[in-house]
Amino acid sequence: MCSVPAPRSCRSPGANGNLSARAHPLSSAALGTWLCLLLLLAACVPTTSSSPGIKGRVTRSALEYGRRFGLELLRSVLQKEHDVNLQGSYQAPFLGRLNYTVPQIHIHELQMNDSTVDFAEDVGVQLTVHRARIQLNATWRAQLGAWQDSGSVRLRVKDLALAVLLGLGADERGHPSVWAAGCDVRGTDLHLEFRQGQSWLYNLLVPLLQRTLRQQLNKKLCVEIQKGINRLQDRLKNVRVSAQLDPFAAIDFSLLGQPEITKQHGDVGLKGEFFGVHGQWQSPFSAKPMGLPELHEPMLLVAVTEFVANTAAFVYFTAGALRRNITAEMLPRRFPLKLKTESMGSFAPQLQQRFPSLPVELHLWARRQPLLSCHSDALHGALFGSAEAFVVLPNATRVPAFLLNIDANVTGKPTIAGNRLGGTVGLKSLSVVQVTSHVGPLQVEKLENMLKFGLWLFGVPWANKRLRPGIPLPTPRGITLLHPRLSLHEGFMLIATDLQYEP
Repeated sequence: MCSVPAPRSCRSPGANGNLSARAHPLSSAALGTWLCLLLLLAACVPTTSSSPGIKGRVTRSALEYGRRFGLELLRSVLQKEHDVNLQGSYQAPFLGRLNYTVPQIHIHELQMNDSTVDFAEDVGVQLTVHRARIQLNATWRAQLGAWQDSGSVRLRVKDLALAVLLGLGADERGHPSVWAAGCDVRGTDLHLEFRQGQSWLYNLLVPLLQRTLRQQLNKKLCVEIQKGINRLQDRLKNVRVSAQLDPFAAIDFSLLGQPEITKQHGDVGLKGEFFGVHGQWQSPFSAKPMGLPELHEPMLLVAVTEFVANTAAFVYFTAGALRRNITAEMLPRRFPLKLKTESMGSFAPQLQQRFPSLPVELHLWARRQPLLSCHSDALHGALFGSAEAFVVLPNATRVPAFLLNIDANVTGKPTIAGNRLGGTVGLKSLSVVQVTSHVGPLQVEKLENMLKFGLWLFGVPWANKRLRPGIPLPTPRGITLLHPRLSLHEGFMLIATDLQYEP
């Protein structure tokens, strides 16, 4: 039997029936964030006593692999036209005070070949760049007394050092957030060349202007980085933290709990709870605390607890989605139990006598919600079903024949290959109990053996044939799981994988 998670009383995310405020149609970009999104999700959020249903860990190897994406982001922020409005003045000997304005710059070249990215403990991520090169053109205006002039200037900076500390957080609704926790830019080798206007005069003053301009430029670069981070934060405010999966269920994957950002890794907890689209239901389950193994080689670890599966089963059961009607045409041709009264006469003798040679229809439903538990050997599931048989008369009237309770214990072995999650299932035990009969007593043991034989011979192979190819995992566009490994632990399933990005 499966272990039953401890009950609790809690308010479902969709308790007010207003799904539009919490859930949206499912998309891979929203679900998932494997490398970039998890880095953003690994944030300082308000402390809560709840445990996450899904837990992720990004290691230093993933951070190093993602370094080039951070540099590309930085290039996209900087390598374009900027309205900077640099202003200053200089007291030129014998000439008076020279006032200048640089309203706009255009960065043409940005090289950052020596860079590192690290976790900043309890804060976020730090990007450090050494010996960078930058080249830009700018427009300028100058005034010396009543005399005015304008033109352009070319600026080349070598040995530029940059350190950006990106803070990671979350708002009260579980959305990820980012902020500039620190920025320092230093350029030691700066060369100016004025063009147009009276450039010959200003070029004579270049050695005197470079120190002031260097200070202004260093400050303005940090301002532009701050603006880029603010734009990213504006986009993150609209990141979906829930998704509607179908007409019955949605999942809440908002940030939950205080993450742990150490020098070696960043951990993040997601709620991972299913909730009903149209109902106000209280889930009887709570996630249990779990600890991730200390694996430093994979870029990404993702643990999915049995809590996620059990809340999903609860939602579908409560919504009435776990029911199906079975007709003779739906069973395999060689299935030992035929949905005909003459076939069922072997365990229900009076059925054939009262309704000779008529079709039978089975109505199946879950009388209790399925329960799942995860152990190191396999996933264990307990199914609690009922089946009512109806005789279909020639005029299409359905006459109730008998009602059974059918319970089963199953096991599952999940598998992963590339970006697809599959698996196999097995039947451990099956029990059949007669509840009522309108066609006399049933030979329940004979029926039970017939069902076991049919499921082992046809049902389980049919299910495994469809499970083995798997379903695609929700990953951001261009991200592929590289050499993924799947393991089972007490209470959760763990995926450890490297990542590969191809634009």
